[in-house]
Amino acid sequence: MRIKVDYDVCEANAVCMGLAPEVFEVDDDDNLNVLLPEPPPEMLDRVRHAVRSCPKAALSLE
Repeated sequence: MRIKVDYDVCEANAVCMGLAPEVFEVDDDDNLNVLLPEPPPEMLDRVRHAVRSCPKAALSLE
């Protein structure tokens, strides 16, 4: 699975980073960076939770 970010919608609230910091990072300029665009299977439950928890629904999995 691959993480997709709609950067036009993302407000860098960092909810995803709080739930999966190995995968998501919000930098000092409030930009979301996906550190692992294709997370390993053992992380998928946490990544799915982070995607579902995005307050702006800016994240999806393909």
